[in-house]
Amino acid sequence: MVRRPVIIGSAMLVVATASWGAMFPVAQSALTALDAFHLTLFRYGLGALIFAAILVATEGWRALRADGRLLELTLFGTLGYAGFSLFVFTGLPLTTSEHASVIVTLMPLMTALALWVFRGQRPRPATFAAIGLAIVGVVLVVSKGHVAHLFSAGGGIGDGMVFVGAVCWMLYTFGASRFPAWSPLRYAAMTCLPGAAMIAVFALIAGRFGHASPPSLSTLVGVWPELGFILVFCSVIAVFAWNAGVRALGATNGVLFINLVPVTAFAIGLAQGHTFHGAEIVGSALTLSAVAVNSLWSGAPAVARGRASRAPVPVAATACPQRG
Repeated sequence: MVRRPVIIGSAMLVVATASWGAMFPVAQSALTALDAFHLTLFRYGLGALIFAAILVATEGWRALRADGRLLELTLFGTLGYAGFSLFVFTGLPLTTSEHASVIVTLMPLMTALALWVFRGQRPRPATFAAIGLAIVGVVLVVSKGHVAHLFSAGGGIGDGMVFVGAVCWMLYTFGASRFPAWSPLRYAAMTCLPGAAMIAVFALIAGRFGHASPPSLSTLVGVWPELGFILVFCSVIAVFAWNAGVRALGATNGVLFINLVPVTAFAIGLAQGHTFHGAEIVGSALTLSAVAVNSLWSGAPAVARGRASRAPVPVAATACPQRG
């Protein structure tokens, strides 16, 4: 009989990953009216205030102290909040939401390579195989079966920007390990605050060069459903649902739900009348299978450790951004 915590945890993870999957088409719609800089600023400007308020309510005012590490917090906040969203939101108009969601799903495998580079933790042979399979899958998705398109003028630019954004988020994930005494909420809030400030700086710079302009009130009103969804569901509810689900099921089982992100994006695309090439479907299946198999294989030793694998994962360590 399935235990209640497992059912609740699974439901939480479905809510989180479905929200993140829906974020891509929703953001793509909002980007027809807003530029990437001001969409990101709206999201994280308000998101930072929400996270700070929750942090004070749960841990007190002392949790807002930087403890002399403001420079580090600014660096990781810039990578995670500004880097991820600005690259992804700038790349989305040049690609499709479905492609972007598949690329972001690569982050668990990208993290395995980063652990090898930065910490000398060589991936298992199965992980190398999964990475190779995932790369083949992504190439099929992005090129729609025509690999030469990737090397043509402008080919794959949007997908490349989404990939760079994913790398930024992965580096932000590594930053969480430098604050082991901090709660996931405190790390998220204390990096979001300076991250939002840096986004404002980048928006001003982009405006000076004509690449961004503050939206009018009527523009904001026109896209308020999209903005509300991104802020409330993707930036707040999904974060806490993800952490609650991982706490209940464990990190190994929890990361498997990341596969629902592109599934949701593709389902929304079908509902909107989009048609997909066979290569996109096959490539997505290969990529998702690679992530799932690697997660299961990596989790095999954790079974022997029992509930040790159920330790909560920092918000920043999720394979997909809690804020997009």
